Amino acid sequence: MGDPDVKITGLAGIKEARPGELTFLANTRYQEFLNTTQASAVIVGLEVTAPHIPLIRVKDPYLAYQRAAEGFYVVSYSVAKGIHPATIVAESARIGQASIGPYVVIEEEAEVGDEAILYPFVYIGRRAKVGNKTVLYPNVSIREECEIGKCCILHCGVVIGSDGFGFATDPKGIHRKIPQVGQVILGDDVEIGANTTVDRAALGVTVIKSGTKIDNLVQVGHNVVIGENCLLAGQVGISGSTEIGDRVVIGGQAGLAGHIQVGGRAIIGAQAGVTKSVPPDAAVSGYPARPHSEAKRREAAVLRLPEALRRIAELERRLEALDKKRKPQRKAR
Repeated sequence: MGDPDVKITGLAGIKEARPGELTFLANTRYQEFLNTTQASAVIVGLEVTAPHIPLIRVKDPYLAYQRAAEGFYVVSYSVAKGIHPATIVAESARIGQASIGPYVVIEEEAEVGDEAILYPFVYIGRRAKVGNKTVLYPNVSIREECEIGKCCILHCGVVIGSDGFGFATDPKGIHRKIPQVGQVILGDDVEIGANTTVDRAALGVTVIKSGTKIDNLVQVGHNVVIGENCLLAGQVGISGSTEIGDRVVIGGQAGLAGHIQVGGRAIIGAQAGVTKSVPPDAAVSGYPARPHSEAKRREAAVLRLPEALRRIAELERRLEALDKKRKPQRKAR
C-alpha cells in the first residue's frame, strides 16, 4: 500500500535507511522505527499499518527481503577462470572448468568440478572431491578422501576432515591415538562459516546433509550425522557419533553430548547443555537441557532464591525466639 511510483535504488536497515532505499520489519520489537525511518518503502507483515509510508505487506517479511536482496546484489568473485600459474596441481588430479587462485594445492587423484571457485591458499587433499559451483574461500582445507557437494560455500579457515578426537589410555596412563581412517561427506548447498571444523570419522563417515547452514566457530565431532536443512549458530559443539535429524535449529554455544539423537525439527536453545536424546519437534534449553517451558520456570525459581533464603533465615530466627519463650524457667532456690 502507498505510492506506486516510489523508486527504490537500494536496501538498508530500518534505522539506517535513506530516501530511495527499501527496508524491512520482521521483528515487532522494531515497530517504533516505522515512525522515524527515512526509507522510501518498508516490507512488513500482513497486520502492520503505517499510513505515512509505503508498505509492502507480505506473509514473511524476512523471506521477502532475502528475495529483494538477491535482486539488488549479485555476489562477485575475484578469482579468474582457469588455473593460476602459481597453483600446485598433481598430474593425476581431475579439474573441471573451475576458477583456481594462486597458491592453491591440489593433491593426487583429487577432483574439482565445473564452475567451482577456489581462493588462494586452499588445500585439497588426496582423492578429495569438490562439487560443481562450490566456493572455497582462502585457507579452507579439505583433507584426504573427503567429499564436498555441489553449490556449497565454505568460508575462510574451514577445515573438513581433521582427525577425530579418539584416544585409548594404556595402563601407564599414556593416551594412545586411535587412527581416524573415515571421511567426511557434505551434501549439496551446504554453507559453513569461518573457522568451523568437521572431523573425519574414526571409521565410516561424518555426514552433513544437503541444505544445512553452519555458523562460525562450530565443532562437529567424528561420526556425527547432521540432517537436511538444519541451522547451527556460532560456537556450537557436537560430540562424536551424535545424530541430528532434518530441520533442527541449534542456538549459539549449545553443547551436545556424544552418542545421542536429536529428532527432526527440534529446537535447542542457546547455551543449552544437551546430555540426553531430544525427541522430534521438541524445544529444549538450559543445563541440563529440559523442555523450554520447564527450563524457564526453573530459571525463574533460581532468580527468586536469594529472597527465599532471606525469608527462610528470618523464619528460623522467629522460631528460635519462640522456642526460647516456651522453655520453662528454672525456679530459684
